[in-house]
Amino acid sequence: MASMQTLTKSFSGWVVFCCCCCLPLLLTSPLPPKRAGVASTAHRACRLRKINFQQPYIRNRTYTLAKMARVLDQDTDNRLIGQQLYANIKETNRCYMMKTITEIVLKDVLLTEAKDQYPHTEEVAQFLASLTSELSKCEFSGHREHIEKNLEEMKSKMKQLGENGKTKAIGELDLLFDYIENACTDAPKKGGKKMKN
Repeated sequence: MASMQTLTKSFSGWVVFCCCCCLPLLLTSPLPPKRAGVASTAHRACRLRKINFQQPYIRNRTYTLAKMARVLDQDTDNRLIGQQLYANIKETNRCYMMKTITEIVLKDVLLTEAKDQYPHTEEVAQFLASLTSELSKCEFSGHREHIEKNLEEMKSKMKQLGENGKTKAIGELDLLFDYIENACTDAPKKGGKKMKN
């Protein structure tokens, strides 16, 4: 019975302590800013699973297609996919940037008459479409003008090159594969080509 009284007294002491000391601290401590939750959700929306890029079959198909098109590329001075795309772009917006570029390459290149000119184009297009679908909720954060400017320069360069612009875009599919992998996955990249400038 004595131990029961001791237990009750110590429990009552803890209740009083929590009510008097802990509760006021909890009530007066500042809440985290609401934007933090939004940012982390946006960050998660701009993430792809590493396993998407660890399928040797689709990596080989993409690299083979790029290699075939590079043979036909008559312009060795210009590059569509490269570090210039990231000029003035925050690292947190790089995945959004690559998602948008992938959508452009799909719509303006792979899903046009080019799909009949090269083998494996449809498989690679389906793979890239599945990535952009997974990234459908990925949005940019902050100011958009640098993103728009860099995208416009890339589209303008591709248009300026005419038919060879499409060939160049296909010839750089291996770069697109690597860039989207690096921008949209957390883990360091294994295998494949090293990033080119």
